[in-house]
Amino acid sequence: MATRPPTLLPGDTVGVVSLASPYPAEKINQAITNLQNSGFNVVVGNYVYAQNGFLAGTDQQRASDLMSMFKDPRVKMILSVRGGTGSLGILPFLDYPIIARNPKIVSGYSDISIVLNVLYQFTGMITFLGLMLEDFLPSTPPFNYTSFYSAVSTFTSPRQIVNPPNIPLTSLVSGNVTGRIVGGNLTSIVDSLGTPFEIDTRGKILLLEEKTEPINTVYRYLNHFKSAGKFRDCVGIILGECTNCAESYGKSWDDIINEMLVPLGKPLIKNLTTSHGIYKATIPIGANVNLDTVNNRITLLEPAVSWPSG
Repeated sequence: MATRPPTLLPGDTVGVVSLASPYPAEKINQAITNLQNSGFNVVVGNYVYAQNGFLAGTDQQRASDLMSMFKDPRVKMILSVRGGTGSLGILPFLDYPIIARNPKIVSGYSDISIVLNVLYQFTGMITFLGLMLEDFLPSTPPFNYTSFYSAVSTFTSPRQIVNPPNIPLTSLVSGNVTGRIVGGNLTSIVDSLGTPFEIDTRGKILLLEEKTEPINTVYRYLNHFKSAGKFRDCVGIILGECTNCAESYGKSWDDIINEMLVPLGKPLIKNLTTSHGIYKATIPIGANVNLDTVNNRITLLEPAVSWPSG
């Protein structure tokens, strides 16, 4: 059974960390101000503004910021500033027993996907493929906030995970399966294969999405997943968008799906708006989900958060 972190309430404290690549200080400050204007207190990690080439500080520094937030009793939610690259490097430096004893909402996407899945696998804690600090801007669509706060602040159950109106989910292989949902960004999750932090898809519903990679590279990553048995072990597949993924040699994202994934015969639905797209549905990683590809429905079967103790 998964551990549900305490719900996010108005006036709670949010811990901000940089777990992957650096981000301009002025943009960090603007997003922090917007988060404060939304009614939250903010605690900023020691290395949020750090830069070590393409990383926001060393692996140990970024890991220490994340651990500091788990140890701080004031902090109820932990937001990564952005994704980028480097999240895999912090994983050996995390204290998983401490994290398990202090469950908190952890949200992010892109390269943060691997952190979300490892925290679930190593501690049993539900995490959230959802907004990052960089998304707390006036330009963010209301749908994104609605989906996010529905995931981290409500107890409604069962609850459908939906796209914005007029953006339909599309079934490619019919079926009806239930399992805990794992996954996220394809590039990030592929990085975990062959490591102690390899994603476990056994009996799970697997969600994958991608950004910017050319389709021949997407093909390579999906083949790696297939060869590692990750599609064999899962019970169903949800595909997000392949945002700005250029066709390669006349092949598109849809072509690769139809040629590689449809023949697997697993219940398969595509076009979930999450992570890198304009619209971002928040997905609780580790939560129990029903995938009904006959009726094009993804249903969260349990609340993703719990009422705070005390």
